[in-house]
Amino acid sequence: MQGMLDAAIIGAGPIGIEMAAALKRDGLSFVHLEQGRLAETVFQYPPSTRFFSSPERIAIAGIPFLTPDQAKGTREEYLTYLRSVAMQLELNIRFFERVSRMERVSDGFTLESQHVFRLTRHVYSAKRVILATGDMHKPRKLGVPGEDLPHVRHFLEDPHTFFGQRVLIVGGKNSAAEAAIRLNRAGSRVTLCHRGPELPAKSIKYWILPELLGLIRLGSIRLLADSRVKRISSERTKIETPQGVVEEEFDFVLLLTGYECDPSLYAACGIETDPETQRPSWNPETMESSVPGIYIAGTGAAGTQKPYELFIENCHEHVDRIVNAITGRKQPVFRKFFDLPES
Repeated sequence: MQGMLDAAIIGAGPIGIEMAAALKRDGLSFVHLEQGRLAETVFQYPPSTRFFSSPERIAIAGIPFLTPDQAKGTREEYLTYLRSVAMQLELNIRFFERVSRMERVSDGFTLESQHVFRLTRHVYSAKRVILATGDMHKPRKLGVPGEDLPHVRHFLEDPHTFFGQRVLIVGGKNSAAEAAIRLNRAGSRVTLCHRGPELPAKSIKYWILPELLGLIRLGSIRLLADSRVKRISSERTKIETPQGVVEEEFDFVLLLTGYECDPSLYAACGIETDPETQRPSWNPETMESSVPGIYIAGTGAAGTQKPYELFIENCHEHVDRIVNAITGRKQPVFRKFFDLPES
């Protein structure tokens, strides 16, 4: 166990990395813990996924994010960028180290962590804790029989997996829409099942929707609108449609119905949360939670988002608020390229 640190950061997504860069820049002592890989949520994106936000809006720590064709970045390009930021700034992040216990002490907090793959345990003391744990911890379940069968997926894998296969995609927002197009291109026979009477245009990337609608009109992708999956089995999937109940055989079922925040760490810290959305309570000026000394940074500040309100691009200010609260300063920590005045 080392001496009392200024802070402990939990979570190493883009905002967690930017938080670490800010604390290091100000000469503050801290430990940075991540229970998975660097940017675990981004890593879980399907291969070649392209971001909705432009590169300058998801750049962090004042370091430009450049893409070869000046277009929106892909998953692979962004992961490479984040690794390079961590290397350039010599950030010491302890990966695969999960916080197992947190306790308030007189002058701060004591945290105990355990390595995910080994029996190694560590104890840290910090004056403050910054939770940058994100909001996409687990898939939103349908609550129907069979959704845990081996041929059911909650994340899109490499589209090559589904070549020549009959695939049912359940969902109607961006992830489902993009998956339908990509699997169609990869040689899958795609059926898209959406519970609404029509696809929600506001929830699908503007360059994705026209192509999806065109493929549906051509009959390349089959759309079951106003329909709901009622049961999944290894043989057939039961779907309730406006025309009646149908039962069909699919080789794979992709349940791309969104993701939920896991509030267990908030609960362990004693942070007040909304029982429906798991949104933690925090001060909008400082990002300090209902527990003094514990701060929330990044998309986790919104809990389970429905609709989405927080993204990487509008969470940079969380870093500013937290650092300013700690240091007493009132200015942005890093230069933000999308806020620069025109020359």
